[in-house]
Amino acid sequence: MTVKILRTLLLLPVFGLLSGCNMVLMQPSGDIATRQRDLILASTGLMLLIIIPVIVATLFFAWRYRESNKEAAYDPDWHHSTHLEVLIWSAPLVIVIALGALTWISTHTLDPYRPLSRLDASRPLPKDVKPLVVEVVALDWKWLFFYPDQGIATVNEIAAPVDVPITFKITAATVMNSFFIPALAGQIYAMPGMETKLHAVINKPGMFEGMSANYSGSGFSRMNFRFVGLDQAGFDDWVAKAKAGNKPLSREAYLELERPSEREPVTFYSSVAPGLYGQVLNMCAVPGKMCMHEMMAIDAKGGAGKDSQANRARLEYDNRYAERGDEGNAATVGGSGRSSHSPEQPQGMKPKSTAPEVKPHSGSEHFGHDHSGHAHGDAAPAGDQPKGGETKSGETKSDGPGGADPVAPGQLNK
Repeated sequence: MTVKILRTLLLLPVFGLLSGCNMVLMQPSGDIATRQRDLILASTGLMLLIIIPVIVATLFFAWRYRESNKEAAYDPDWHHSTHLEVLIWSAPLVIVIALGALTWISTHTLDPYRPLSRLDASRPLPKDVKPLVVEVVALDWKWLFFYPDQGIATVNEIAAPVDVPITFKITAATVMNSFFIPALAGQIYAMPGMETKLHAVINKPGMFEGMSANYSGSGFSRMNFRFVGLDQAGFDDWVAKAKAGNKPLSREAYLELERPSEREPVTFYSSVAPGLYGQVLNMCAVPGKMCMHEMMAIDAKGGAGKDSQANRARLEYDNRYAERGDEGNAATVGGSGRSSHSPEQPQGMKPKSTAPEVKPHSGSEHFGHDHSGHAHGDAAPAGDQPKGGETKSGETKSDGPGGADPVAPGQLNK
């Protein structure tokens, strides 16, 4: 008895640790998240209908036909049972059909681009209700929210009235990201130059956590924001608070905000420059850049021919951080234009004949980073160059599929 009591006491700290788990996915506050929770439970339950009997049968057969049980029937020549075959194949087939039907229905019902048809399981969506429109921009490493109907903008905080449908329009100003409020709905990707959508509704007042669910650099783990569910009067006060700040978000202020930063405090903007979200979406918030819709209009007319050469500088977008001197810590060679960490070519690629400064790897060389201080593009010592179509190890170099000459690092960005 004493041993059992001690074992129970040893398990108590485990329960203490489990009490700190955040079960927000299983305790959602929005109808879309609730239906997604129900989908998870239904799918898990259907799969357990197979998994549990199989585990029980495995344990039963191991015990029933153990070597020491002399009463169990022993039939080494048994090889077939029609009843057993029907059971083995029909049960999983029924489960797969059920899961397929559930997936098909939920995929269309919970389509993030599909407008809402209800507030919750017991209340349909009123016909005269107007959705709240929120335009979301993922920055390094913070979130910017535009409220076009209210004429305000916020950083790292978003609010919405309870039982009012929300239409999110989501994009990114830098790298691909993911917008996720677990209590409200599933995650939706945010991509530069593209707009994704999400329709959702919050059914309970409260303060909930929002986050980035896609790695986007060194500040990713601190790219969080607050989502606040309020009654209509509380939401009106929240909007009035933002307007009372008398802090406009001009195009210049946005470009300053766009610089990579971490742990950005909650900020309210009383007004927004006209068309700013459209400029961010079309990748032309930086003065002098060509908007995507302008470029697509030119392409739709067959292109501008030789005249398009003058537009090249207006279309360069990825290196703007490096040119301003405030690129993110996680920027790579292709996106920033800065030198790589090593002058050596990645393993498995053949040096390009027009770029002999790129050194090939060989089996006898160390594949780690070279900290000798050579910049990418500096000529390698003459003794390191391959001769006569062979590597320094004496192996013949492959021309690759179809005799193609692979592109050396950096050539794709020129």
